[in-house]
Amino acid sequence: GKELVARAIHQKSNRANEPFIIVDVGALPPSLFESEMFGHEKGSFTDAKEARIGKFELASKGTLFLDEIGNLPTDLQIKLLSVLQSKAITKVGSNKIIDLDVRVICATNAPIYDLVKKGSFRQDLFYRIKTIEINLPPLRDRKEDIPNLFHHYFEQYSRRYNKSIEIDPLLITHLSNYK
Repeated sequence: GKELVARAIHQKSNRANEPFIIVDVGALPPSLFESEMFGHEKGSFTDAKEARIGKFELASKGTLFLDEIGNLPTDLQIKLLSVLQSKAITKVGSNKIIDLDVRVICATNAPIYDLVKKGSFRQDLFYRIKTIEINLPPLRDRKEDIPNLFHHYFEQYSRRYNKSIEIDPLLITHLSNYK
């Protein structure tokens, strides 16, 4: 659901024809965070056999969706905050500053307000990313969305696998009534 909302925001914006890049920041190993997000130059570390563009630069003029931001370790939160404040990155192994023009959308399943209170999520980063807050209730609390979601994914996978299957209307009723 989070990605669908982020993608809808992107598609309805003046950035719709630009890249939409998704990063699950909680799944990034801390040792690769800077290289993945900001890029690196050839030879900047042992396995850097060629220069690489980071996710921020890939999303240039478009949207960068940072999923599971609540799982980002505190030391990496500082680096992300610095980029969001300066609107610029420096690739690993470089001194060149690259200015950014990127919309950043963040999402998490974690109780972010509790993480901020406990100090495991930086308050300054939280306020930097909390420009507009959209609360997306779990699907069990918005069962009226089930038919639309079902049809969306059904059509998407029918096209992908070139299949034409009829749907029994009772299936959607059962899915909507599932507890």
